[in-house]
Amino acid sequence: MNQTQLCPKFEKAMSILSQRWTGLVIYQLLRGPQRFCAVESSIGISGRLLSDRLKNLEKEGIVKREVFPETPIRIEYSLTEKGMALEPLMNELEHWSQTWLEK
Repeated sequence: MNQTQLCPKFEKAMSILSQRWTGLVIYQLLRGPQRFCAVESSIGISGRLLSDRLKNLEKEGIVKREVFPETPIRIEYSLTEKGMALEPLMNELEHWSQTWLEK
């Protein structure tokens, strides 16, 4: 049987985006910079798992973590230019899901 070779970059993109909750984290951050607790409560993810996903996305250059030297310290997460480039993909996925999926 002939096997097709996937493009390594496409394969990496799919491995990043296919992690559970990652798409929802990105989708939430498309609304603008947010604090950890806002993202956590909006998508209903555990703090530990959200922390893990945000660290992975930061490592990939998709999410930026900004610490504000205030008392108490304020930390906000936002999408980088690389992360914002996913907006058309996320919008198309939202459109597809509204058209083809049932509740």
